[in-house]
Amino acid sequence: MVYKFKLVSDEVSNFAREIEIDSESSFLQLRNVILDSVGYTKDELDSFFICDDDWSRNEEITLEDMGSSSDQDVWLMDDTPLSEFLEDEGQKLMFMFDYFTERSFFMELKEIVPGRTLLDPICTLKRGKAPVQQSSLPDEAPAPSVVKEDLDVDFYGDDQFNDDEIAGLSDDIDFE
Repeated sequence: MVYKFKLVSDEVSNFAREIEIDSESSFLQLRNVILDSVGYTKDELDSFFICDDDWSRNEEITLEDMGSSSDQDVWLMDDTPLSEFLEDEGQKLMFMFDYFTERSFFMELKEIVPGRTLLDPICTLKRGKAPVQQSSLPDEAPAPSVVKEDLDVDFYGDDQFNDDEIAGLSDDIDFE
């Protein structure tokens, strides 16, 4: 059976992709066709999240096991077929492609085509330009700078220092 997904972004209003993939394909294969369709590199960590109807994230299917010590199961993309989690049209997923800023594509299983198989996943529709793969955080307030005149003490590394004072520091440290 073949799954047909629609992907959209909350960052770019005219962006959409449609993907067709066999239900027995892995989440890794889905990941790769998505990344190829948007022109992203495959060297970043990313995850799929199975979502409820309100887009709340439930199960995570991740690229790599991060050594989580929790009691929850770890689902890896390469080992998990799509049919393990997806069985109903309208199922919602998120594909988080930028962990640092938690940016994601929103996905919906639009159609299930029974009696058909697909050897390789394909992107059947490309509309609009994808958002950039990695976004920098907005500039926050600049870090306060320390002005030497505001301080009543001298710091090593400022204008001058005495080599004997620095060498003498190691005499006070016990290296056992």
